[in-house]
Amino acid sequence: MNAETRKEIQKLRNLIESTKGKLEEFANAEQEKFDNLSEGLQQAEQGQALEEAANNLTSAAENLDGAMTDLDNIG
Repeated sequence: MNAETRKEIQKLRNLIESTKGKLEEFANAEQEKFDNLSEGLQQAEQGQALEEAANNLTSAAENLDGAMTDLDNIG
């Protein structure tokens, strides 16, 4: 692999890392909204949707860890 390809891969890795950070921010915001609801509202449809969104955003962020590891291992 040539230096130019490695440079482009590093740019992609940085983009993935940035995207992961944004997803974590969004997940934390949704979780905070959920946590601030009363227990009754947490059990309601809107509360459940907030919790599911937070969980899905967290999962998406965690999945990006694998992509970054794979790119790091290209070396």
